[in-house]
Amino acid sequence: MTTSWGLVVRSTGSWYDVLADDGRRISCKVKGSFRLRGIRSTNPVAVGDRVAVREENGAAFITELAERRNFIVRRASNLSKQSHILAANVDACLLVATLRRPETSTTFMDRCLATAEAYRVAASIAFNKTDLLSATERKEQAALAEMYRKIGYDVFEISALDTTTLGELREHLRDKRTLIAGNSGVGKSTLLNALIPTANVRTAEISEAHQTGMHTTTFSELYAMPEGGSLIDIPGIKGFGTFNMSREEIAHYFPEIFHTSRDCHFDNCTHTHEPGCAVQSALERGEIAPSRFASYLSMLQDEEESKYRESQ
Repeated sequence: MTTSWGLVVRSTGSWYDVLADDGRRISCKVKGSFRLRGIRSTNPVAVGDRVAVREENGAAFITELAERRNFIVRRASNLSKQSHILAANVDACLLVATLRRPETSTTFMDRCLATAEAYRVAASIAFNKTDLLSATERKEQAALAEMYRKIGYDVFEISALDTTTLGELREHLRDKRTLIAGNSGVGKSTLLNALIPTANVRTAEISEAHQTGMHTTTFSELYAMPEGGSLIDIPGIKGFGTFNMSREEIAHYFPEIFHTSRDCHFDNCTHTHEPGCAVQSALERGEIAPSRFASYLSMLQDEEESKYRESQ
């Protein structure tokens, strides 16, 4: 019987691949039950976790989980009182979005960004499929990109099929462990193949009838980038329900709302009806985007813990 430590690089939900410190890739199952402190999760171990693996009688089991530096979760859609850990020990989250084919709603984008803020993971945005846009749509995307840049997010306008558009994004990802998130059909797998040609991730066309994507990624996996760093690919996400967020905290995860709220008359202002609300005044002056405020209100309405909201 031997025990070794390593990094979880692939998860199918029941089986895990661990890249051991000695370079071996070990296929494992979880030994017994892990109880995570302070969080109810459908998956006790996630890609990015550092774990101990015990090998005995030709089988391998994960027996210990090292303390996490951080993690990022969403509410589990099938067990809404629990969370699903998307990845652990990450440096950044890249939200891949598309203006069209399919359209990524700003509600989905803002919920993803707010979730990253809540778990203190730096987030950025890549608008993909720019090559498919009309001149009018390009202007619309440019305006949306500028809105998010003014808030403080790094934004890239790319085409995963045109590697000449990926230079700045590639440099941005260098030497980081980055979770790639987004709806199905936005081209996450195509982008990953473009950034890491050896990945060979399966891709599929979107449904022309519904302009939605097919789930081509059915498990989570970490891929090393040639220039340093790694990308964690996860299945496409339909929505982010608020999890472990109180009503009072939600404004903290919208940087422009949080910054402006310092000038509100009431410390516990919800920015919905109170007199002397600086956020409402900024909204009227056009200093806060209506779409962002609508997303904030949407999250504010997620009061019941059992409620799961799709963001499409």
